[in-house]
Amino acid sequence: MKKMTRIFLAVFMLMLAISTMAEKKPNILWITIEDSSPQFFGCYGNKQAHTPVIDKLAEEGVRFTNAFSTGTVCSPSRSTIITGVRTYKAGTGNHRSNYPVPDYIKGFPYYMQQQGYYVTNNAKTDYNIAKEKAFIKEAWNESSGQAGWWNRKPGQAFFAVFNFNDSHQSRTMTMPYEWYTKNVWEQLEVDERIAETAFEMPPIYRESSEMRKHFARVYNSISLTDKRIGQLLDRLDSDHLRDSTIIFFFADHGEGEPRGKTNGIDYGYRVPFVVWFPEMYKHLSPWGEAGVVSDELLNFEDLAPTLISLSGGVVPDYLEGRILLGEKRSAPVDHLVLSADRSDNGIDMVRSVTDGRFMYSRNYLPFIPQGRYIRYMYIAEIVQQMRSDYENQLLDSLQQSYFEPRPAEYLFDIKNDLWETNNLANNPAYSEVLQRMRKQLDEELKKARDVLFLPEYEIGLISEKQTPYEFRKNDESYPFDKVYQAAKLSGKQGADITKKQVELLKNKNKVVRYWAIMGLRSQPVKFLQVYKKQIEQSIGDEYPPASVAAAAIAFRNWQNKNAEQVLMEACKSENLDISLLAINFLMYTENKQPFVDTIWEVYKMPDRDYNVKAACMDFLGSLNLVPNNYENRD
Repeated sequence: MKKMTRIFLAVFMLMLAISTMAEKKPNILWITIEDSSPQFFGCYGNKQAHTPVIDKLAEEGVRFTNAFSTGTVCSPSRSTIITGVRTYKAGTGNHRSNYPVPDYIKGFPYYMQQQGYYVTNNAKTDYNIAKEKAFIKEAWNESSGQAGWWNRKPGQAFFAVFNFNDSHQSRTMTMPYEWYTKNVWEQLEVDERIAETAFEMPPIYRESSEMRKHFARVYNSISLTDKRIGQLLDRLDSDHLRDSTIIFFFADHGEGEPRGKTNGIDYGYRVPFVVWFPEMYKHLSPWGEAGVVSDELLNFEDLAPTLISLSGGVVPDYLEGRILLGEKRSAPVDHLVLSADRSDNGIDMVRSVTDGRFMYSRNYLPFIPQGRYIRYMYIAEIVQQMRSDYENQLLDSLQQSYFEPRPAEYLFDIKNDLWETNNLANNPAYSEVLQRMRKQLDEELKKARDVLFLPEYEIGLISEKQTPYEFRKNDESYPFDKVYQAAKLSGKQGADITKKQVELLKNKNKVVRYWAIMGLRSQPVKFLQVYKKQIEQSIGDEYPPASVAAAAIAFRNWQNKNAEQVLMEACKSENLDISLLAINFLMYTENKQPFVDTIWEVYKMPDRDYNVKAACMDFLGSLNLVPNNYENRD
């Protein structure tokens, strides 16, 4: 009888322990790094990389090959991460903008707090929304350079974010080489350094000793990042928390080097992504245990619902991403839609579709090249080297294309063309893939009612009274289908397309007229010549973005004096979005000389923000009127 009692008690205690373990919420450590693509990490097959800490996480955890940022520059990307809402719905796609989101859209750690989690952020925010301080205060228990799990109550579950900036573009290309030497190279031990000759040069860059010097910074910056992560994990171990903590590791978007960051192609979107499960929580992994490689598609829209669900909370209705793990896991998807918009002073608009293998990108402003004028990048030594090589005709056709207008569409087979060297958009063998992805893009943008098809000038005006997120839902105020049909023509060339765009210049809707004239900017002059009168009449359009665009076309092609005056006045506009738009047009106009004095005047105006001042410097730098170096960055 006593023996049976002991057995019963042992079984009861075991069941109680299992039950308690099941009820105990996991700690979550979230390690984010900056500006990094998977192909520069050992666990993704790069034998020249030095990333032992990250490689071990992948070896013992789950490594994802199809993880994507929803944007290609930090603040839009982080906007989606923290809110769980796509930038083209919230209006947050333009880098370092300041537009409001509805009060009911919270930073997702807020919901984790409601489940008893201690939530901390160390330390980058850059959330790209209005009233950011109040938003941060509500989202986090602590957000600072001292924040971490160590300030929680005893036994309290934690969600701790640590952001490492050692691989940021500033380290890999923008800061002077001397700064890199002191702050990256000298912080590494000899066996942690990667020599300039010790890696394979990507074909999108010229093979030369000068380029190798600059590109080695990528490898060493990532090596230093890996070292910093190791130090953080050592602290987790010393606090005896590794066995109860799920670890996420990922980058905020793709590689910071030219062609990556800011560009709406795979090199800008795809990120390294690893999840490590301790023994206690391996049952939460739907992919298996140690050493698993998953090709499941995931993107940053999925992170907020996943973490809220993992903490035991109820996912709000406005979150449309997937729950990736746990009992409430969502079904996998077969494609993702991604986006890229303005970065600093460089305007752009790209929408992309990927199924993991193929990356389709629609360039709505293709007259602007991949290597567009963005002061923060333009001053980098590697970009200056590339421009010098371009001017000296040392680049092959692929490398030259970085500085030349883009096609309206890209289609790349990433499985067979990792560096996106062969555009398949016009290859009949891939027409089925192209048509499928075009359709998927149309369906998503119409469903989302992409608010960023409004010029930023308009979003700024809307934001004075309501949120772009709510504005886009009203078809009377925002007849999206009409706007989208006009925008879909932009970038396509031909006499028939030109005729349709000219007809739209008379449309009653101002945004339709804007997209008509923006599309005409990408047409060759041979198609525009017959419509010279109509385009010049559009200079008088009452809608400033349309007027400025018409003036840009008329001056560029026909040296129209009225257009010249309109552009000068637009550069000096009190509305900084109009000012920036005008300067961007001028940067891609061959005859810049008439505007030099105006740009100097604008640069010296006291009310100009960073974007406008940086654009002025890029304009002047393109004429070698100011040095293109870090000391003259803004």
